Amino acid sequence: MSDYHRCSACRDGQAFPLPLGMAFQPIVDVRQQRIFAHEALVRGANGESAGSLLEQINESNRYAFDQACRVQAVEWAARLQVPALVSINFMPNAVYRAETCIRTTLEAAKRCNLALDKIIFEVTEQEQVLDIDHLVGILRAYRQQGFRTAIDDFGAGYAGLNLLADFQPDLLKLDMQLIRGVDQDTVRQVLVDSTLQMCRRLGIQVIAEGVETLAELHVLRELGVELFQGYLLARPGFACLPEVHWPD
Repeated sequence: MSDYHRCSACRDGQAFPLPLGMAFQPIVDVRQQRIFAHEALVRGANGESAGSLLEQINESNRYAFDQACRVQAVEWAARLQVPALVSINFMPNAVYRAETCIRTTLEAAKRCNLALDKIIFEVTEQEQVLDIDHLVGILRAYRQQGFRTAIDDFGAGYAGLNLLADFQPDLLKLDMQLIRGVDQDTVRQVLVDSTLQMCRRLGIQVIAEGVETLAELHVLRELGVELFQGYLLARPGFACLPEVHWPD
């Protein structure tokens, strides 16, 4: 598909045909017992799973879906008066020209009075990116606009250290498969510790996602992790900000 046709959706304002909703899951600083951010997670209009929506995404509607998710995340964050940062996932393969495709997000943020430096754009390593240079260009363009950036599922996907060599995000989320059972696995502990040391030197904050047990959390805290996300602390709340269960 040519760039002309790919960008026509942006010019023509084509909308995603299905109604969307949003759930929010907190990312917390356990030591300070404060909410660092809320991640906006797409759902169906009545709370249907993200998977049920993603099954219907293809080349023809990927752009419209990505744009609709961004706008919904901004609007719901403003409606719920999110007191911290807002993390919004984006699909890099749906972004054809970063400076153009960000336009609807900028308009939504202005309309909802949401400061750009309160928004984190989070890219998952689980989506196969066809052009790493293109992704780096997107992340740099978003940073120039004033957004924060994050790499999700680090260690599970397509780029890993190669991506970090070209772009250092503000935040890096350790993949939950690396976190699962870390309290009983010295190899995982070594990998987490090494990643933390690397990120400290690069000025990148680390989030441990998918934390489900106190044992996992305690070991990760001992290793130096400060930011956490997972069912142990709070499950996603559909159209609401869920209460955090602070560990002892």
